[in-house]
Amino acid sequence: MSSVQGLSPALIIIVGAVAVPLLRAGYRNWYMLTLPFAAFAVLLLTPDGEHGAMRLLGFELVTVRIDGWSRLFSYVFLLATALSIIYAWHLRDWVQQVAGLVYAGSAVGAVLAGDLLTLFFYWEGTALSSVLLIWASRTQASYRAGARYLVIQILSGLLLFAGAAVLYTQTGSIRFEHIGLEGVAGWLIFVAFGIKCAFPLMHNWLQDAYPQATVTGTVFLSAFTTKLAVYALARGYAGTPELIWIGAVM
Repeated sequence: MSSVQGLSPALIIIVGAVAVPLLRAGYRNWYMLTLPFAAFAVLLLTPDGEHGAMRLLGFELVTVRIDGWSRLFSYVFLLATALSIIYAWHLRDWVQQVAGLVYAGSAVGAVLAGDLLTLFFYWEGTALSSVLLIWASRTQASYRAGARYLVIQILSGLLLFAGAAVLYTQTGSIRFEHIGLEGVAGWLIFVAFGIKCAFPLMHNWLQDAYPQATVTGTVFLSAFTTKLAVYALARGYAGTPELIWIGAVM
């Protein structure tokens, strides 16, 4: 049981995606479908608490933090992963299949992240993998839209990283808990989350890129990116009055 508790459900999907190109097309979907169910089983067997703790470059990382919020969103994301795989059953393009799995796994990993550095790693993982779902259309319009999408999503990650760095200098901690808007770090991270959530005036990447993705890619894209940002805002900025007005405008 202890070995299961230290295993991130996200890694089951991300690492499992590596084998997809090696399988015959007829077996890929069945194999892919086992991944979210395996991740679900691991999550189900892991009790609430902090798991997968490690030290990296002097930082204390909590790669898997399970509580009511993260468990709920992880279950929903894993269900969305399974449904997306079923929807894309006809697909034979292994690039989209791998990208979809890595994207979904990164979203689950971000939800379970207990520190801002782990969150950043998976945050950028969603950006790098999801752009392949846009470029998979293989049109000039999709290449241009995907490039703009990637720049904006990486910018979101860089703002998150900068905010985490400022927060660490101020508090000596990078734990992903309530952040608030009291300082520069809070605002940097808030904008990073806002870009991914498609706040007003930060939303053009969504209406620009999503229509250029493949049909299957759009299904994957609509399931994770903005919902991950909603979770991050709920985790880091619960009770922030500004969110009421932003939500009303959206």
